[in-house]
Amino acid sequence: MSNRNENQRKVAEFLLQIQAVQLSPSQPFTWASGRRSPIYCDNRRILSFPEIRTTIRKIATEAIVERYGKPEAIAGVATGGIAIGALIAEELGIPFIYVRASAKAHGTGQRIEGAYSDLSSVFVIEDLISTGKSSLSAVDAIREAGLEVSGLMAFFTYGFSDAVARFEEKNCSFFTLTDYPTMLEVAVKSNYITEDQKSELDGWSNDPVSWSDKFQTV
Repeated sequence: MSNRNENQRKVAEFLLQIQAVQLSPSQPFTWASGRRSPIYCDNRRILSFPEIRTTIRKIATEAIVERYGKPEAIAGVATGGIAIGALIAEELGIPFIYVRASAKAHGTGQRIEGAYSDLSSVFVIEDLISTGKSSLSAVDAIREAGLEVSGLMAFFTYGFSDAVARFEEKNCSFFTLTDYPTMLEVAVKSNYITEDQKSELDGWSNDPVSWSDKFQTV
């Protein structure tokens, strides 16, 4: 368990280092929904840093096998889970497929790309869990194609309670390499943020809607 905690902190350090995760409590980011947030996450930046990419790939692969055993195949969720999911599949020497956000409007109109007719189950790779809706939409598509989902891994989660509830409702087991509380802990220790800023950031995670609304009225 201590090794898991160490890896969580290590991944958090990497994500801050390469600015895959940015924290800005005083000048929040605007999400696509229009909601204001003090955190922005783009884990696709991992791909641009070979040493960090390799280390995270190994941590992810070992964590999957430790928790679930070696999967039959990996399914990446478009777009953030595709490239890194393929790297994990390569590390494990198993097949890889990916799931589109929606069915393509041409050709066969399929949503799942790759050869999967001989598969019975897949393990899903996602880059980020926010509300959980996009991840679970991919899980639904996989199940509708007749495949079992053995589990899901994401690199980071904000830890929203409604997302956890959605995964429980869909009976989909998941874990993340690191999470919001770990990220804040590492950010304070590295002087990326102050303790006062951490308190502000904690307030956002406890009630992101009210936090956003309050900021917009200032």
